[in-house]
Amino acid sequence: MPAYVIAEVDIHDPETYARYRARTPELVARHGGRFLVRGGPAELLEGEVPPRRVVVIAFDDMEAARRFYHSPEYREIAALRQEAARTRMILVEGVAEES
Repeated sequence: MPAYVIAEVDIHDPETYARYRARTPELVARHGGRFLVRGGPAELLEGEVPPRRVVVIAFDDMEAARRFYHSPEYREIAALRQEAARTRMILVEGVAEES
């Protein structure tokens, strides 16, 4: 089943975050992922605090997403994100497409 990495990001160091952002697409693609949402306008429908930036990455399954997240290459650039922003990131399993 498909899986999704969903991140809410509050950036406090735009220059360092830009370095992280520049390196991420190629690595995501190499692990079979694709961006569905990458920080476009967001509208709060419920809750209290709107996220500054939302990112959604689709993978073929949970294991592919885990391989991406735990890969040495991503761990290296994740340090840039952690330095530049506060992030809440979750991995969720999607539903099978109906035929």
